[in-house]
Order: sequence, then structure tokens, then C-alpha cells
Amino acid sequence: MTDRNDGRARDQGRVYQASGDQHIIEHHHHGSAWTGPDSVRHPPVGRAPVILRDRSELIERLKDAVTEDAGGSVFVLHGLGGCGKTAVACALFEHATQERGRLGLWVNASDQASLRAGMLAVAADRGAGDGELMAARNGLRAAADLVWGHLDRSDVSWLLVLDNADDPAVLRDGGWLRTSPRGTVLVTTRQAAGHWWPAAELLYVDVLPREEAAQVLRDLAPGAGSAEDAAAIADRLGRLPLALTLAGGFLAHQVISPWTMEEYGRRLEERPDPIELIDQGARGAGNDSRHLVSGTWQLSLDSLTGQNLPEAVTLLRLLSCWASDPLPLSLFADIRIDLPLPTNRVELALRGLLDHSLTEFVQGEVRCLRTHGVLLDSVARVTPTGERDQLVAAACGLLRNSLPAAPERGLRDSLLPLLAPHVLAMLRRVVNWPDITMGTAESAAACALHLVTAQHRSGDYTSALAIATQATGLVRRRLGDDHVLVLRLRQRIGKAIDRLGRLEEAANLHRELLEDLQRICGPEAPDTLTTCLHLSRPLTWLDRVPEAVRFMHRAAAGRAALLGPWHPLTLEARACLLELPPGPDLERETAAGTELVADCRRELGAHHPITLSADLNWAGALFNTGRHSEALLSARRALAAHEQRFGAGYPITLAARSLLSSVLHALGENREAVEQAEVVKEWRERVFGPEHPWTAVIREKLARYRSSLAEETSPDPT
Repeated sequence: MTDRNDGRARDQGRVYQASGDQHIIEHHHHGSAWTGPDSVRHPPVGRAPVILRDRSELIERLKDAVTEDAGGSVFVLHGLGGCGKTAVACALFEHATQERGRLGLWVNASDQASLRAGMLAVAADRGAGDGELMAARNGLRAAADLVWGHLDRSDVSWLLVLDNADDPAVLRDGGWLRTSPRGTVLVTTRQAAGHWWPAAELLYVDVLPREEAAQVLRDLAPGAGSAEDAAAIADRLGRLPLALTLAGGFLAHQVISPWTMEEYGRRLEERPDPIELIDQGARGAGNDSRHLVSGTWQLSLDSLTGQNLPEAVTLLRLLSCWASDPLPLSLFADIRIDLPLPTNRVELALRGLLDHSLTEFVQGEVRCLRTHGVLLDSVARVTPTGERDQLVAAACGLLRNSLPAAPERGLRDSLLPLLAPHVLAMLRRVVNWPDITMGTAESAAACALHLVTAQHRSGDYTSALAIATQATGLVRRRLGDDHVLVLRLRQRIGKAIDRLGRLEEAANLHRELLEDLQRICGPEAPDTLTTCLHLSRPLTWLDRVPEAVRFMHRAAAGRAALLGPWHPLTLEARACLLELPPGPDLERETAAGTELVADCRRELGAHHPITLSADLNWAGALFNTGRHSEALLSARRALAAHEQRFGAGYPITLAARSLLSSVLHALGENREAVEQAEVVKEWRERVFGPEHPWTAVIREKLARYRSSLAEETSPDPT
């Protein structure tokens, strides 16, 4: 014995200390503390939609499952977080309870504890006694068997909603998901993999169509703007119901200086982090990440990490460097990048994203992925700063590998329009992520230049102009006005404007660029000489021939001195001199045309694009100097070569056919001249539109040729 007693009390116990004998009597009355939900008869949702938009077909299918005799079915609503699965479940719940007389039961299935507590509450609702419930809670009897036994014996038909079942293993491991003839089960989940839901009918919940998405905003903030304003915001938010609800709530509850929808849309575009603005509409959301676009998808990412798929998180961060437009799956073929994403794990990572509804397949001519834009912005904003440069560098490398290695003239590549929005999105990340290194920023700008060059050479001048203009604005913000990549993008803008027939504008742009290049790079630099050649073209069409000739000779002489007389760029400059209008300068160049074509064939080969251009230009020079018979043979040869190499609808092929029609007309072969000109007119109207100057030229030619043909075939009045 010691003179000291040590004791410790836990919970409701007590410690007594005495120096003599004492008799202590205590009475403890224990009652089971209720830890389940406060209600299973009402959906515990924070914000049900005022009106459920564009879900009528889906709701009608589900309504059939809660008719008087329906039962024994399981339906699974699956889709991206925030797409409105719970809202659909709420609508069916209301219909079943208020119009069909069913008992509605709602259980949160987001985690094992919530599911177990909710299902035991369902058992209590259906008549389970305290003893049964206590035994189930203490593990003395199978909890799921208890619940489903009471559901099977229910005196009324029921609808059971298992909401937010994003981890199907929670349902499977306890045997909680079953069927019963007394009721219908509806599950909402982001998990799209069919193997989790055997014998269930899977129903996909997509984002809203444009008109209905705009109407959601107008339902919530009816006085904030027009239908067009709402539709523009809906497009920016990817028509995601959660984002629309937050935006509408923000607009509806401003007090001091309310924004219009137009202003809200402008603020979204201006902000480097639009997600922060969207989340401001989450009034009363507390810490529930499901009610915030910034956090709702983290649940899925945490689940993927828990399933030993951290590569899926890396892949999603990589996707966030691109746009929400369809992304060709070919980018990931034999992927080799400097990221914690091994080649042999890409397939598993992608499957994980697909199964969790974080991306989706898009079927078409080219198999693609599509990932929601708000999701991409949400992932981008929380991507660790130390990983961003590496991610953008990898994204840039994958895009460059998917572009043609050496863009050449030819028919349009179906992959180019798909890659364009992703190149621009990558540039926006470069601008908005200050931790991107200069080297990576330059690689992204070079990728954009490569894309625009490929678009131009494929004959898609409109797209080349649009992408070059946007890319130039973005690259300037990061690299500055005087960077060579900015100057080269400006070259592409001028070339595209020239090809689109805006000659005066093109000449002014090239002249301004030439001044900048001479100042920054020097008067004899390759880019400066290239712009001299580009400027000469619209000047020729604008009948400023002496000035055009000076720039052509400057480019040809400069390239010969810098690169040598047989370099492809030198030969290209020499070939341009054959495009001059009739006059002494053209006479002089035509005399050397045979030698030029021979030089091109010897140095580049007979089928090289520069050789073909030289041959076509020489045919034009022969025609413009009155040597029509010689021109006919050359024009036919040039057309056949261009058609074989580039296709019938390529702009230069059409130029070759137009030249042939002119030669035929000059030789009196008006019937064939009309036939050739009609083909050119049809293609140019289709490719360039009826207002393009080249279309106007061929229409005027065709009218003259038809008039000549009519005179030939009309009977002699004598």
C-alpha cells in the first residue's frame, strides 16, 4: 500500500478518494445517442432549382418507374459533378410522393458512415424496433439485411434515393444496393463504369442545351439581362447547371450596385481566375464542396488517388492546359513526356477519368475526348505552381507532335481545326501562370506559329487569320512586341489577309511590319527579306508595279547573298518575279524562265511545291508576253501537276485552271475556256465566297468567254 492513490476517469465515470471506508452507491441511466439523419422523408438539398429545365424526357422515363404497380428496378443517374443529377432525383421524389402516393426515402450515400446511418433510419421508418436497430449498430446482426427486410415488408410502395454514391464500393461492400418488389431505387453518382451497376438501368445526365441553360439564368435573375446575354454567359459556363445556379444566385442577390448579365460575362472573361467569381454565388453553402465549382470535383480526384491512380490527377492537370473543345485521342498515342505519367499508366489514368465522369468520349471522324471548361479552370487554379511549367511544356510537345512536321501546301487536314482551340488555351495558361519560364513560353508561341502556317498552307486562310490574330495578342503579353515569334505571327496575319483579298490592308500591314523588322532584325535579315516578298504581292495586284519590283529584287538578291543562288528560298523569290504584269520587267524575267524552272527541277525535284509554282508562274509569264501556244502546253502541264499534288479545290490549283481558261480563250478555244472557268467559279464561290476578289475576277472572265462562245455559235445573219 502507498499513501497515494492515482485514478483516471473517462466519459461519465468519476474518481473518488478517501482516507477511510466509504459506501458509495451510484445509479447510471444510459440511453442510445441518435447519430442518424434528422429525416429520410425529405431531400436534404441546399438549393433545388426553381424550374427543372430540359430534363423532361429523362423525368418521363423515371416517372414510369414509380407508377402504381412498378417495382424491383434500380436506376443510376450518372454524369459530371454539378450537372444536376440530384435535381433530377428531387423532381422524381416530389412526383412520387405528391402525385403517385409513394413513400419517399432519401439517403446520403457519399460515405460509409452516412449511408449506414441513413439506411438504418430507413429501417426505423419502416418499423424496425429499438432492439433490432441496436443489434445492427453494434454488429450483432446484418444491418443491410435488417433494412431490406423491412423495405420488402413495407405496407406502402416507396422510392429510395441513394444520393451522391460516388464511391460504389460503399454500396457493394455492405450489400446495401438491392431490389425489392415494393419499391424503386434511384442512385445518383459520378461513377459511370457499368460494372459497378449490374442489372441497373444507367441514365446519363448531360449539361443543358444552350436555350435552356440561358433560361436557368433568367429564372434566377429575371431582370439582369436579355436572352442573348444569358446565352453568352451560359456558353462561357459550359451550360453546367451548378455553375449556372451560382451565377444566377450571384446576380440575383447583389445589393449595392447590381451587375447586368453583360457585365458579369465581361468580368468572367477579364479575370485570370473566373472560378473565384462563380463561387461567390454559393450563398449558405458553408464547407460543402459539392456546392462550389472550385471544389466539387476534388471529391472525384481524392477517390482516384485512393484507388491508387494518382496518374489520373496528373493527366487531368495536363488536360487543364488545353481547351474544353474535343481533343484528339491520337495525342496520347505512344506518349512520352517528362511528367509522373508513365506510358504504361496512361490508359489506366484515362479510364479512371472516364469512369468518374471527369471527361468523356466524343465519337466522330476523329475520336476525341471532351472535358468541361469549368472543370478545367477549377483544376488549373489549384495546380501546384511548381508543376505548371512542366505541364505546359508537356502539353506543347504533344501538340507539336500532332501537327505536320513540315507543313506543306495541300488539302485541309481534318486534325488542324481540332487542335486550334487547344493551342490558344495553352497560350492563355502561359499568360495567366506567371511561373511559366521564358523557354516554355517561346515553345508555346512557336507551336502556335506552326499551327497557323499549316492552316495557311492547307488553304484555310480564314482560320489562319483568326488563330494568328488571337495568338499574336496573347504572345505579345508574355514575350513583348519585339520578339521574333511575335513578328513572324504578324507575317502570317498579313499573308492571310492578302489571300482573303483585302489587298490594301495587307500592303499596309506588311509595310508596317517591314519597318519593325528592319529596326529589330536588320535590313538583310531573313525575316526582313521574306516580308519584302510578301509586300510585293499586294502591291502588284494594286498596280504599284515599280515598287513591287524593287521589293522582289531586294528579296531575291538578299536571299542569294545570304543563302546562295540555289537555296529553295532564293528560287522562290526568283519565281515570284514571273508574276509581274505585262511590261518590260516581265519580258526580261520571262526570258530567264526556262533556266529558273530547270534550276528548280535540278535542285528541288520536279514535284516540289516551289518547282510547281515556278512552272505555273512561267506559264503565266508566257501568256502575259503573248506567247500563247507555248503557254498552253505549260498551263496544261502545271494544272495536271497541281491537281495531282494538291487536289482540285486547292487555291493554287484553281489559279492554274483559271490561267488555262485564259490561254484557251486567247487561242479561240472558247468552249473549253468556258468549261474550265465554270469549274473555277464553282470552287471559288464554295471556298472563298461570292464577294472575294478572285471570285469576282473569274465571274468577269466567264462572262467574256461565254459572250465569245455565243458569237461563234450564233448563225450568220447574211
